[in-house]
Amino acid sequence: MSKGSAIVGFLLCFLGGMAVMWGIDRSGGGHGSADIHAEGGAVVAEGEWSDAAAAVPVTSKDPTWGSRTAAVTIVEYSDFQCPYCSKVGPTMKALKEKYGPEKLRIVWKNFPLPFHKQALPAQEAAEAVFQLGGSEAFWKFHDLAFANQRELTPENFKAWATQAGVDAAAFATKVNDPAVKAKVQEDIDSGQPLGVRGTPAFFINGKFLSGARPQAQFEQEVDAQLALAQKLAASGTPPDQLYVAASKQNFQPQAKTDADAKKPEADDKTVWKVEIPKGAAQKGPDDALVTIVEFSEFQCPFCSRVLPTMKQVMDTYGDDVRIIFLDNPLPFHKRALPASMLAHEAMAEQGVKGFWKAHDLLFENQKSLEDQDLWGYAEKLGLDVDKVKAAVQNESYKSTIAAYQSLAGELEANGTPHFFVNGRRLVGALPFEKFKTVIDEEIAKAKALVAKGTPKAEVYQKLIADGKAPPPPEQKEVGDPPKDAPTKGAKAWKVRIHEFSDFQCPFCSRVNGTMKQIMDKYGDRVQVVWRHKPLPFHKDAPLAHEAAQEAYAQKGDAAFWQMHDLLFEGQKEPGLQKPALEGYAEKLGLDMTKFNAALTQNSHKAFIDGENEGSNKIGVRGTPGFVIQPKGQTKGYFLSGAQPLAKFEKLIDLALKEAQ
Repeated sequence: MSKGSAIVGFLLCFLGGMAVMWGIDRSGGGHGSADIHAEGGAVVAEGEWSDAAAAVPVTSKDPTWGSRTAAVTIVEYSDFQCPYCSKVGPTMKALKEKYGPEKLRIVWKNFPLPFHKQALPAQEAAEAVFQLGGSEAFWKFHDLAFANQRELTPENFKAWATQAGVDAAAFATKVNDPAVKAKVQEDIDSGQPLGVRGTPAFFINGKFLSGARPQAQFEQEVDAQLALAQKLAASGTPPDQLYVAASKQNFQPQAKTDADAKKPEADDKTVWKVEIPKGAAQKGPDDALVTIVEFSEFQCPFCSRVLPTMKQVMDTYGDDVRIIFLDNPLPFHKRALPASMLAHEAMAEQGVKGFWKAHDLLFENQKSLEDQDLWGYAEKLGLDVDKVKAAVQNESYKSTIAAYQSLAGELEANGTPHFFVNGRRLVGALPFEKFKTVIDEEIAKAKALVAKGTPKAEVYQKLIADGKAPPPPEQKEVGDPPKDAPTKGAKAWKVRIHEFSDFQCPFCSRVNGTMKQIMDKYGDRVQVVWRHKPLPFHKDAPLAHEAAQEAYAQKGDAAFWQMHDLLFEGQKEPGLQKPALEGYAEKLGLDMTKFNAALTQNSHKAFIDGENEGSNKIGVRGTPGFVIQPKGQTKGYFLSGAQPLAKFEKLIDLALKEAQ
């Protein structure tokens, strides 16, 4: 795909998602809240079939939800790393529930955008799962990938494939199969002539709909297509030809004309309100006319490639430009965070000059970032090696870096490198000419402000003052928990954290350390309340939750949290099966007669099912999920996934200010 197409793709992904931000997603969904429910019960097209004659061709080689003879087919071109593809997930679930598999069929097409670095591997992993386990396995993997969108790593792909019911060894082989890569590329190639430029993109019986639109707009289109299908059926069109006929009638080419192809791609003129964190590494003067905020990391090869461009920018514009470096180490680059620790320690010991010396040395040696390499760089830079070792091993600057990552997430700066030039977004290792175009425009605007009396030191704030701010935190109507919900922390709480979790979910296990940090910091003001949410594809989870609730029934909160810890420690098979659960109960000194009776009779199943159903109703579909509720309010701020401490702190501090 050309650079121009990549830019257009980004813009469409960005603009398409605006509908969600101001539409349905104000009340539900959100990053990481994709529907985490097996598609059990839905009729899925079986056997070999082909609608290759349709205007938007689909076949049994595509992951499918719904009946082969459904009156309406939605073909979805999507990207696992695109935030707007994630945001539209609740809408797709709502459509499935409203219309059912006999009226609606959804067909998936891979369309990873080139600037989403983790998208292509994720699409290939999902395709491998589909080829091994069929549509049911694919949709389970699909839900897990969207629910954990910031953790698209090979290790997680393997774990999700296993959770989807695919053999781990078979997956490891299949994901490298040329047939998998060929199918993903085939999907990309099929989308481009149809006019797919960004994601998500939909064809509803062949009618094009771009972006994460409100649910009502999808329903309007589906209803219209149901009426058309009725007419086609009345005129004699066979059920298995309804989609082919309707798509031919509806389809209008979206591909660019030759005249359009000759036009230059439009720049994104959107200005984002990018506030500069205090203490961030800076190159250039405070009163520069242009501020470039760079989200980057030391192990990313694309971040390394853009260094000559950044040098050319500074050489060309001198004191008219300053660069702010904000770390955004990606989870699959395991040595990026340790490298950032060294750079921050260099700044602590030697100031900002020390940071940039470390910055340059780390990028020069990007392929050698193991601990011993870092100790050698510390010595070469004249740093206290023991302090560097402590910073790396203790992750001393993790909270600072997590705050930068949180800011990147709010600004939708997914992937690295990612730039904001006086608030205007540029993505990837772009050539100097691309930066020059934007910088020249911004210098002209800045000089105009100075000419009218704005001090140079205030130009940046003036330019971004009316810029687009990150969307407000998502809220959910959580209300009060049931009286039998286990709690810990302050009795006279100011903020209550509802933790929706699953004892078999690996991401729920990962967040336990963060929850301990929260209690250590806010313990006298915050209460945590446990909300049971065993996911349907975690077969051992339901009984584990019943065991934990029985511990609570017998000995209260303390016993529940002790059982909680034991269950997460023994999370993998057979640690959540009945013999192991009995062992935990004995360790806690529970009445074993009552314990075994409770598990045999499923005494707590109704309570746990009610909790699960209640969380679904408020839009908490994945685990872990958190609603951070200020005292005196029925709503709380929603956070999905095993997020870093900084994200929790931001919402907790906000809730504390609002608590009555």
